[in-house]
Amino acid sequence: MLSPAAKFAEQGGEALYANVCQACHMKEGAGAVGAGAYPALANNANLKAAGYPVHLVVNGHRGMPPVGRMMSDEQVAEVVNYVRSHFGNAYTDAVTAKDVAAARP
Repeated sequence: MLSPAAKFAEQGGEALYANVCQACHMKEGAGAVGAGAYPALANNANLKAAGYPVHLVVNGHRGMPPVGRMMSDEQVAEVVNYVRSHFGNAYTDAVTAKDVAAARP
């Protein structure tokens, strides 16, 4: 279980993605299959609704741990905005730290 006291130090969506998300979702967001299925983030229509990736990062889902519990609201917003605007995704409605705070349990 993730310790709520532990926090990621990385700042900025690209750095957070590279150091937290990339191991499973791959450098270019292509996803992978191995010990489990790691969904592709590239060209992913599920990312259109900004609240969906926020919910997944904060709460986890199936094999994905709730890594957002180890991030500030600003860090979650930054990494979600990064994924939603890279890897062939072009969603421009940015998530804010306030949106993330409202999504936390």
